[in-house]
Amino acid sequence: MLSRMADHLFWLSRYTERAENLARILDVTQRLAAMPSAYGGASNVWQSAIATAACTEEFHERYETATRENVIQFIIGTDNNPHSIKACIETARANARAVRTAITSEMWEILNGAWNDMQRMKRADMLKSEQMSRFLARVMEMSLRFDGAAYRTMLRTDHYWFQRLGTFVERADNMARLLDVKYHVLLPEQERVGGGLDYFQWASILRSVNALTSFHWVYRKSVEPWLVADFLILRHEQPRSLVSCYTVMHEYLDNLAEAYGRQGPAQRMARTTVARLNNAEIETLFQSGLHEFLTEFLAENNRLGQAIIQQYLS
Repeated sequence: MLSRMADHLFWLSRYTERAENLARILDVTQRLAAMPSAYGGASNVWQSAIATAACTEEFHERYETATRENVIQFIIGTDNNPHSIKACIETARANARAVRTAITSEMWEILNGAWNDMQRMKRADMLKSEQMSRFLARVMEMSLRFDGAAYRTMLRTDHYWFQRLGTFVERADNMARLLDVKYHVLLPEQERVGGGLDYFQWASILRSVNALTSFHWVYRKSVEPWLVADFLILRHEQPRSLVSCYTVMHEYLDNLAEAYGRQGPAQRMARTTVARLNNAEIETLFQSGLHEFLTEFLAENNRLGQAIIQQYLS
């Protein structure tokens, strides 16, 4: 396969996954902002949305404060933010258009339909809670449908493996950022860890990734920070967990190595991270610092993404 085609497939999936993640960030932020005042009110939830989206610097170049209106306009993209949901869908569609012969008609129609929806979006409507909720639900549904179409319709060749690698590199990055912001940024200093506000926030994080019900199936306990971290980092049963993402990436990188007859840094890095996650224990991660672990994981994940690009896409 030409490296240019592999590059389009890789970034097509990264931007589709990123659009879904941004929608989930806004969805959980809206839930947290709507908490009853009896919970103590987390005044920094809108700022945390910007931190989770990893665009704090770009946001404050345009706005002084992270208000509901500013954050919604910035993340959805009604102010022409190049890192917004709108920009992600447009970039994903452009990549898909460049590789129409490498993806299925179902995948193209889903992305093209989402792009057409974005063109009809009215800025004023996005600030209305009901309209915004419907829009975010459509974005998340688009990504889920695209993911399902890829899984059910693509041939299991290098086209498919590069497409899936983009999905899981982005998914691992998004999950780690979501956990890190909750643990390190979101809970106000005066609030007690394990208190009512803490419980509501962790439950909202689980709900934002459609994992609250499955969490209770696995643990059959109340929502506790270390259990949520264990579920979203180390449990293979959870398809969005960091270990699940890396197990899949390891498999697809090995498939590419076998197909192309050689291994490289990307395979070695994925293998090392999978072994590290499989041998980790959540108690040890909390004792040594969950924030420090997640920061290092994000750096490792970024290095893996760069290794894939240098090894196959450039």
